[in-house]
Amino acid sequence: MTGQAFSFSPSPIPAAIAVVVHEGKALLVRRANPPDAGLWGFPGGKIDFGETVRDAATRELLEETGIRAEAQEIITTLDILVRADDGGVRQHFILIAVRCRWLSGSPKAGDDALEAGWIPVADLHPDRLPMSADVDVIARRVEALARED
Repeated sequence: MTGQAFSFSPSPIPAAIAVVVHEGKALLVRRANPPDAGLWGFPGGKIDFGETVRDAATRELLEETGIRAEAQEIITTLDILVRADDGGVRQHFILIAVRCRWLSGSPKAGDDALEAGWIPVADLHPDRLPMSADVDVIARRVEALARED
């Protein structure tokens, strides 16, 4: 998630994630920074003050992957609780997943991503690919929605 300092926050941090599924493949990035460093997930990051959720999703998508997309509907929200060593909550992220329709571009890692690429939705299994919470579930949901369109 772009521009995110990993420190204590006394209130939840809203963030948008861009869920792009195109031709049976999900656009994912491998994160460079905590809280999900090394894991594959959807591009995304903090929502800036005055920025809409949809605008944040497409901005973060472009910054992290170079992909241009049209934000569509909100798919789901996720609570991500980052625990301190003593078990208390160090940070609380509220991730808002926005379905986005691919418009142009080829993925290239930028910003805080180590890698970016299209991964077949059928290959998304936590035991085969280290990924952030619910990536496989959300990608399959968006793929099903695309079949209905």
